[in-house]
Amino acid sequence: MNLDFSFQPNRRRWLGRLQKLSLLVIGTWFSPLTVFAKKEDATKAIQDISGGKAVQEGRVSIVIPPLVENGNLVVLKVSVESPMTVTNYVKAIHVIAEGNPLPNIFTAYLTPRSGTSSITTRVRLADSQTVWAIAQMNDGSFWSGHAETLVTLSACTELV
Repeated sequence: MNLDFSFQPNRRRWLGRLQKLSLLVIGTWFSPLTVFAKKEDATKAIQDISGGKAVQEGRVSIVIPPLVENGNLVVLKVSVESPMTVTNYVKAIHVIAEGNPLPNIFTAYLTPRSGTSSITTRVRLADSQTVWAIAQMNDGSFWSGHAETLVTLSACTELV
Protein backbone atom coordinates (compact mmCIF):
# COMPACT_ATOMS: atom_id res chain seq x y z
CA MET A 1 0.00 0.00 0.00
CA ASN A 2 1.60 3.23 -1.18
CA LEU A 3 0.11 6.50 0.12
CA ASP A 4 1.33 9.77 -1.33
CA PHE A 5 1.58 12.55 1.28
CA SER A 6 3.31 15.07 -0.99
CA PHE A 7 0.61 17.69 -0.35
CA GLN A 8 1.41 17.83 3.38
CA PRO A 9 4.36 20.30 3.25
CA ASN A 10 2.38 22.74 1.09
CA ARG A 11 -0.69 22.50 3.31
CA ARG A 12 1.40 23.00 6.45
CA ARG A 13 3.13 25.99 4.92
CA TRP A 14 -0.23 27.45 3.87
CA LEU A 15 -1.73 26.90 7.37
CA GLY A 16 1.36 28.43 8.97
CA ARG A 17 1.02 31.54 6.82
CA LEU A 18 -2.70 31.74 7.57
CA GLN A 19 -1.97 31.52 11.30
CA LYS A 20 0.63 34.29 11.10
CA LEU A 21 -1.76 36.48 9.13
CA SER A 22 -4.59 35.94 11.61
CA LEU A 23 -2.30 36.76 14.54
CA LEU A 24 -1.23 39.94 12.77
CA VAL A 25 -4.84 40.98 12.10
CA ILE A 26 -6.01 40.11 15.63
CA GLY A 27 -2.96 41.78 17.15
CA THR A 28 -3.67 44.97 15.23
CA TRP A 29 -7.39 44.83 15.99
CA PHE A 30 -6.90 44.41 19.75
CA SER A 31 -3.78 46.49 20.16
CA PRO A 32 -4.00 49.06 22.99
CA LEU A 33 -3.51 51.80 20.43
CA THR A 34 -6.74 50.84 18.65
CA VAL A 35 -8.84 49.40 21.50
CA PHE A 36 -8.72 52.26 24.00
CA ALA A 37 -10.40 55.52 23.19
CA LYS A 38 -8.31 58.63 23.13
CA LYS A 39 -8.89 62.02 24.74
CA GLU A 40 -10.09 63.29 21.36
CA ASP A 41 -12.80 60.57 21.34
CA ALA A 42 -14.00 61.68 24.78
CA THR A 43 -14.00 65.32 23.68
CA LYS A 44 -16.01 64.40 20.58
CA ALA A 45 -18.50 62.41 22.70
CA ILE A 46 -18.98 65.45 24.97
CA GLN A 47 -19.49 67.70 21.93
CA ASP A 48 -22.04 65.24 20.52
CA ILE A 49 -23.93 65.25 23.83
CA SER A 50 -23.97 69.05 24.12
CA GLY A 51 -24.68 69.61 20.44
CA GLY A 52 -21.74 72.01 20.29
CA LYS A 53 -23.00 74.18 23.17
CA ALA A 54 -20.55 75.33 25.83
CA VAL A 55 -20.15 72.93 28.74
CA GLN A 56 -19.52 74.85 31.96
CA GLU A 57 -17.33 73.51 34.75
CA GLY A 58 -19.06 73.16 38.13
CA ARG A 59 -22.32 72.02 39.77
CA VAL A 60 -21.37 68.39 39.08
CA SER A 61 -19.56 66.30 41.67
CA ILE A 62 -18.13 62.94 40.66
CA VAL A 63 -16.69 60.56 43.23
CA ILE A 64 -14.57 57.64 42.11
CA PRO A 65 -11.77 55.89 44.00
CA PRO A 66 -8.40 57.43 43.08
CA LEU A 67 -6.79 53.97 43.01
CA VAL A 68 -8.68 50.92 41.75
CA GLU A 69 -7.20 47.44 41.98
CA ASN A 70 -9.58 45.90 39.42
CA GLY A 71 -11.36 47.87 36.70
CA ASN A 72 -14.25 45.38 36.42
CA LEU A 73 -16.39 46.90 39.21
CA VAL A 74 -15.63 50.50 40.05
CA VAL A 75 -18.06 52.41 42.26
CA LEU A 76 -19.05 55.72 40.73
CA LYS A 77 -21.16 58.43 42.38
CA VAL A 78 -22.39 61.52 40.56
CA SER A 79 -24.41 64.34 42.08
CA VAL A 80 -25.56 67.62 40.58
CA GLU A 81 -26.51 70.79 42.43
CA SER A 82 -30.16 71.20 41.48
CA PRO A 83 -33.41 71.77 43.40
CA MET A 84 -35.15 69.20 41.13
CA THR A 85 -38.31 71.30 40.79
CA VAL A 86 -40.60 71.48 37.78
CA THR A 87 -38.85 74.64 36.59
CA ASN A 88 -35.25 73.67 37.43
CA TYR A 89 -34.10 70.07 37.16
CA VAL A 90 -31.50 67.74 35.67
CA LYS A 91 -32.70 66.01 32.50
CA ALA A 92 -29.77 63.66 32.07
CA ILE A 93 -26.39 62.70 33.47
CA HIS A 94 -23.90 61.41 30.91
CA VAL A 95 -20.74 59.60 32.05
CA ILE A 96 -17.71 59.63 29.74
CA ALA A 97 -14.54 57.58 30.33
CA GLU A 98 -11.78 58.75 28.03
CA GLY A 99 -9.82 55.47 28.20
CA ASN A 100 -12.61 52.96 27.54
CA PRO A 101 -13.17 51.42 24.08
CA LEU A 102 -16.46 53.33 23.89
CA PRO A 103 -16.11 56.59 25.83
CA ASN A 104 -19.83 57.16 26.53
CA ILE A 105 -20.31 54.66 29.40
CA PHE A 106 -23.95 55.41 30.16
CA THR A 107 -26.67 58.03 30.41
CA ALA A 108 -29.15 58.32 33.28
CA TYR A 109 -32.35 60.22 32.55
CA LEU A 110 -34.04 62.12 35.39
CA THR A 111 -37.25 64.09 35.90
CA PRO A 112 -38.46 66.38 38.70
CA ARG A 113 -40.17 63.30 40.15
CA SER A 114 -36.75 61.66 40.64
CA GLY A 115 -36.51 63.76 43.81
CA THR A 116 -32.71 63.85 43.82
CA SER A 117 -30.08 64.56 41.23
CA SER A 118 -27.59 61.92 42.26
CA ILE A 119 -26.78 58.45 41.02
CA THR A 120 -24.57 55.64 42.28
CA THR A 121 -23.53 52.72 40.11
CA ARG A 122 -20.66 50.45 39.19
CA VAL A 123 -18.79 50.78 35.92
CA ARG A 124 -16.02 48.98 34.06
CA LEU A 125 -12.86 50.93 33.35
CA ALA A 126 -10.31 49.76 30.82
CA ASP A 127 -7.35 51.79 32.06
CA SER A 128 -6.20 54.64 34.27
CA GLN A 129 -8.06 57.68 33.03
CA THR A 130 -10.19 60.74 33.57
CA VAL A 131 -13.92 60.09 34.01
CA TRP A 132 -16.28 62.93 33.13
CA ALA A 133 -19.88 63.52 34.19
CA ILE A 134 -21.96 65.89 32.05
CA ALA A 135 -25.27 67.16 33.45
CA GLN A 136 -27.87 68.28 30.97
CA MET A 137 -30.29 70.73 32.60
CA ASN A 138 -33.89 71.37 31.56
CA ASP A 139 -32.98 74.93 30.49
CA GLY A 140 -30.57 73.55 27.88
CA SER A 141 -27.35 74.28 29.77
CA PHE A 142 -24.62 71.71 30.34
CA TRP A 143 -22.39 71.37 33.39
CA SER A 144 -19.45 69.08 33.97
CA GLY A 145 -17.21 67.57 36.59
CA HIS A 146 -14.38 65.08 36.36
CA ALA A 147 -12.19 62.80 38.45
CA GLU A 148 -8.96 60.91 37.83
CA THR A 149 -8.52 57.25 38.69
CA LEU A 150 -5.60 54.86 38.50
CA VAL A 151 -6.57 51.30 37.47
CA THR A 152 -4.01 48.57 38.18
CA LEU A 153 -5.88 45.69 36.45
CA SER A 154 -7.77 46.77 33.33
CA ALA A 155 -11.26 45.70 32.31
CA CYS A 156 -13.15 45.96 28.99
CA THR A 157 -10.39 44.34 26.94
CA GLU A 158 -10.73 40.63 27.70
CA LEU A 159 -11.38 38.32 24.78
CA VAL A 160 -14.47 36.23 25.32
